[in-house]
Amino acid sequence: MKKDKSPETKDFNPKQNYEQTLKEVGYIPRKKAKKADYERIGFMSGLEVHQQLKTKEKLFCHCPAGIFHKHDDFNAEVIRHMRPTLSELGEYDGTALMEYRTRKEIVYRLNNETACTYEIDDTPPFKIDREALGYALEISLLCKLNIVGEVHITRKQYLDGSIPAGFQRTAILGVEGEIPLKNKKVRLIQLSIEEDSCREISDIRHQRIYKTDRLGMPLIETVTYPEMYTPDELKEAAEYIRFLNRSTGRVRVGSGAGREDVNVSCKGGTRVEIKGVSYNKLIPELSHIEGFRQWALLNIKKKLNDRAKDTDNWKIQHQEIDYRDFDLKYEPITNGLIDKYRIIAVNLPNFKGILSHFTQPGKIFANEIADRLKVIACLEKPNMVHSEEFEPKIIEDNYTKIKELFNASEDDAQIIIWAPDEDIKTALETIEERCLMAFEGVPQETRKSFTDGTTIFERVLPGADRMYPDTDSAPIPLENEYIDKLSENVPSDVIERYNQLKKWNVPEDTFTFIFRNNLYPLIEKIVKELRINPKFIGTFIGHKLKFVEGHYTSSDVFDYCKIYDLFKYLIDEKLEIQLSKRMLPVFFQYPKMDFDSILTSINFKSLPKEEILSKISFLKQKFKEIKTSKNDQVAKHWIMGELQKTAIGNIAPNDLAKAIDQN
Repeated sequence: MKKDKSPETKDFNPKQNYEQTLKEVGYIPRKKAKKADYERIGFMSGLEVHQQLKTKEKLFCHCPAGIFHKHDDFNAEVIRHMRPTLSELGEYDGTALMEYRTRKEIVYRLNNETACTYEIDDTPPFKIDREALGYALEISLLCKLNIVGEVHITRKQYLDGSIPAGFQRTAILGVEGEIPLKNKKVRLIQLSIEEDSCREISDIRHQRIYKTDRLGMPLIETVTYPEMYTPDELKEAAEYIRFLNRSTGRVRVGSGAGREDVNVSCKGGTRVEIKGVSYNKLIPELSHIEGFRQWALLNIKKKLNDRAKDTDNWKIQHQEIDYRDFDLKYEPITNGLIDKYRIIAVNLPNFKGILSHFTQPGKIFANEIADRLKVIACLEKPNMVHSEEFEPKIIEDNYTKIKELFNASEDDAQIIIWAPDEDIKTALETIEERCLMAFEGVPQETRKSFTDGTTIFERVLPGADRMYPDTDSAPIPLENEYIDKLSENVPSDVIERYNQLKKWNVPEDTFTFIFRNNLYPLIEKIVKELRINPKFIGTFIGHKLKFVEGHYTSSDVFDYCKIYDLFKYLIDEKLEIQLSKRMLPVFFQYPKMDFDSILTSINFKSLPKEEILSKISFLKQKFKEIKTSKNDQVAKHWIMGELQKTAIGNIAPNDLAKAIDQN
């Protein structure tokens, strides 16, 4: 065995190393982070916001849009494989090469109701859906983008198999716009219209299965400059764009209808794309952790380059081992032996302390390798064990034997993998590639997100030259008259609506619910046509309706516009609007129930005001007999409480309070 080069590696403890490297990186939980912490790491981020348009048909064919199927509801399957080809410049795309190495079989499940020969690239595209184009241009105008004079359809490579053709048809509609945030303006690079991809059903070993119901649905992509410098700014921008899109009434809502790709980098790092974030509330934690993950990888880079002087010739060492010579009592390994898996020991020179180096909360650099083994070599997790596990899966003597096998230094780290013979070569290449990337810092990649804010490797980031003209589609000129007509349908800016709600003294904690569900037009209509106090109606919708929606289940789809009908009924029947609060839970649960029946169900009885007010003198006298306080306000509150059940709906609270004071 080689001489120990690093005295500090004696009595090495992986858990302590994780904690120590976490401190070296300066990681702190997001809730404790301040602006200075993000300035320290040079946090920078941008967004690509995708939003489905509410059209009747798909973008380039006449299949219906917005109809979804269960996983097992399909009429046919199509199978395809990825094979990379040289570009016009004689180069291979990195993503294409990665996908080719996975040897994936891509299976598409088609339902006759929502797919045709266009979806599987057997038919040229129809003309772009004009309804979708109009909606997208309206939103472009609202974003204050410069509208293009002519729409050119292009092809954007999609090499993960989620689009059978291997490319997505897309077109830029507007460039160089802006959105206002609370303390700044953020510039928009562009807005594009494009077709949506398939929905993934499963991805196990060498087979990935998709369903095509969503494929081809029209959506828009709004791209910002990387001008958000804190995770909270990033969330604010995502919320604003989503609210802006919904304010037009032209987009779909619900799970999966809106998704963000979050681009994050730090000082010395590179752009990493977190794909398909469906909930804006996850964005701050995801971007925070990604910024510090990159900062941790840069710390790893420094350590490795300080240790290894000849990085150009750095290589892993590997050798097949016989389980009979080792004590490998770990169920995934023994199960693999049943399937005749080979067991390979790998030595990583200079990597001691790197495998257990902090990267994300609860994750270490070894996870970076395991994630790539899952994606590229298609080895399902658990797919490796290593010498720096917090809770070792196999006994330490195994690693001692492996070190002797390679004549390894104490500065080295070891990995054991098990895999079918046909996956061994790719697995070893993947391990070496990821380790070599560690010497360079932060690899460009796309990552999949989880609700706890952590991410895993998904694929190599596509190259810059992934777009090229679509020769099947003619340019579409946009005449000024057409754009002017569309501009007439553009609603007021979200910021104007925000300011109006503030003028109405509507509580700010209602704004997110109001804008997320595009309820401002409903509030405005009720205020203008029914002349109800805007603060009351804003609070009713943002507090009461939100509460009811979260605690009750509707027997049918609840149409928010019916709130207008509820208040109109109360006004027409000369009932007090406070009664709406008692009616709403029943109304929400049974939207088809008529209002008279709802009043019966809550035991409401219409009474003349005089009958209610006539009881005040009696109650005042009764309070004098039972009172324990001389405070007149206590008496007033007690009397109002006694009259509340009969008063709600018959007399306004303010009028009742005045009557009590006057009697």
